[in-house]
Amino acid sequence: MVTWAGWLIVTFATAHTVGALTVLGAGQHAGVWLTGGLWNESLFTTLGPAMSAYWLSINSFGPALIVIGFIVLWLARRGITPPAFIGWSLGGWTIVDNVLSGVGFGQGLIVLVAAGLLLVAAFRARRLERAAAAGTRLEPVAS
Repeated sequence: MVTWAGWLIVTFATAHTVGALTVLGAGQHAGVWLTGGLWNESLFTTLGPAMSAYWLSINSFGPALIVIGFIVLWLARRGITPPAFIGWSLGGWTIVDNVLSGVGFGQGLIVLVAAGLLLVAAFRARRLERAAAAGTRLEPVAS
């Protein structure tokens, strides 16, 4: 369950970042980015095409979400259940995003499913910990 969540997060974030750079054409502004063309732009004025493309791709949530997905996978490989706040944060952020921008063709639902899997895993782990503390034996459900 946790492994599935991690791969869903990594896949979604990678698709967003690579898709922005290629399909949506943000990568065509790389020359401006690499020559310091963004240094004189301000976030408090109208964003130019190069800055907008930068925020859509390289400086978007995509690269950071890839790292979060790999952390979830790293934890899963070690048998550690990620804390519930990761699932709650991803779920809340995805719901707000979908309310503001629309569901689209399901891309936001991918992260919502991953958040749900993380929450179920966290609640199961908490249940097992409480049962162990009370001296009750529960069989863990494979995650």
